Amino acid sequence: MNGTSDRHGARTDRRGFLRRLAGATTLVATGFAAQKAFAEDAALDALIGDAQRGSFGQNFDEASRTIHMPKASEPTVSTATAQTTEQAVERYEAIVNRGGWPQIPSVSVLRLGDRHPSVTPLRARLAASGDIDPNAAGNDVYDSYVEGAVRRFQARHGITVDGIIRPETLAALNVPAPVRLAQLKVNVTRLRALGADLGPRYVLANIPAARIEAIENGVAVSRHTAVVGKPDRASPEINSKIVQINFNPYWTVPPSIVQKDLIPKMQDQPDYLTKNHIRIFDGRQHELEPSQINWYSQDATHYSFKQDPGSTNSLGSIRINFPSQYGVYMHDTPLKNLFGEDFRFHSSGCMRVQNVRQLVAWLLEGTKSWLLEDIDRVIKSGERKDAQLTKPVPLHWVYVTAWQGADGVVQFREDIYGKDGLPGAQAATGN
Repeated sequence: MNGTSDRHGARTDRRGFLRRLAGATTLVATGFAAQKAFAEDAALDALIGDAQRGSFGQNFDEASRTIHMPKASEPTVSTATAQTTEQAVERYEAIVNRGGWPQIPSVSVLRLGDRHPSVTPLRARLAASGDIDPNAAGNDVYDSYVEGAVRRFQARHGITVDGIIRPETLAALNVPAPVRLAQLKVNVTRLRALGADLGPRYVLANIPAARIEAIENGVAVSRHTAVVGKPDRASPEINSKIVQINFNPYWTVPPSIVQKDLIPKMQDQPDYLTKNHIRIFDGRQHELEPSQINWYSQDATHYSFKQDPGSTNSLGSIRINFPSQYGVYMHDTPLKNLFGEDFRFHSSGCMRVQNVRQLVAWLLEGTKSWLLEDIDRVIKSGERKDAQLTKPVPLHWVYVTAWQGADGVVQFREDIYGKDGLPGAQAATGN
C-alpha cells in the first residue's frame, strides 16, 4: 500500500474515532442531540479538511514526536542543572525577542472536541513555548494535538495532567513570557549557589513544587508528592543530613501550633484533645486533664502536649529526623487526601511525604536489619522504635521555581512564598 493510501486510512480511522467519541457524548444529551451532532460533524469536517490541505497533517504527526514530557528519572537539581537552566534562559530570551506569546481570553473550561475562538490563541501560545508544533496554529478546534500539548504544559507547570483548560491552567498559560524569563534568571543564581558537589546519594525537596526526590548517581530513583508549609508558615531552605527514622512516633506539639491551632480548637471543641489522643504535661511531666486549663487565657502555653502513636497521630507512622535550627522534619500523615491536590501548602513548616515507606526503605539501605519487610512489621506492630542510619544521607530543602533538566524540558512552579519578587509569577494558582 502506498503512502497516500496510508494517510487516507489514518484520516479515515481518526475521523471514525472522533465521530464515535462525538456520538458517545451526544447520547448523554437530550433535546438538541441532532443539532449538536451536526455541529460536531461540521467541526470534524473543517479539522480533517485542514489536515488534507497540509495545515498540520503528516508533517505535524512527525514533528510532534519530538515534543516530550518531562522524564520521570530526571532530578530537579543535579550538578548540571545550573548550566542547563542557563540554556533555558537563552531560549526564553529568543521567545521574548519574538514578541512572547498571546494572552488567552477568559474561558471556564475547554476540553477535547470543543470548538471555541479561544482555541486559536491557545494554539499560538502553546506553539510559542514549544508545547505544540507551529504547523498546528490557526485553528479553533480543541483536537487531540491540542489536548496532548496542554497535558505537556500542565506537566511542566506542576498542574494535574488531564488535558483540560480550567482556571488554574489558564492562569499559568497567561503568565507573560518576560516574567518567565526573569524567573529563570533568578533561579540560575539560586542553582549556582547550591554548588555542584551534591554527592552521589541525596534527598532533594523542592518547596515550590511540593515534591521530594531520592537521587542516586544522577537519577531520581523515586519521587514523592509532599505537603509543605503554608505561605504564612513557610518551610525553610535547609542543607542537612538525615540521621534517624522514628517508627510509630509520639508527636510533641510545637508551641507555635499550640498558640495558633490547638487553643482555638479547644475553645470550639472541648473534647478535641481527648478525641485525638493528645495528652497534657506540666514541667515535671505530671499529666493534666483538659478541664484543668483555662482555654480562654494563655495557660495552655505553659504546658507540653504529646500525641500518642496510632492512626490519628499527626506524624502518621514514620518521622524522618535531621539536625536543623528550625526544628522541622519530614513525616507520614493520616491525611492522605492532601497529596491529591494541586495546591499542597498546608503544613506548619514540616513536610508530609507520600509513600514514605518507600523513601525510608531507600534511606535504610545498608543499615542492618532494616529491609522493607522489617519496616512493615514494626509499623504494623505499633511498637515505638528508632533506626539510626549507618551512613547519614545528605538532605536539601530548596526553593526552585524554574529550571531545565538534562532532558531539555523547562519547568516552572508557582512562587508560593513570593521570593522571586516578580509580579505575575504567582498568577498560576487558583487559591
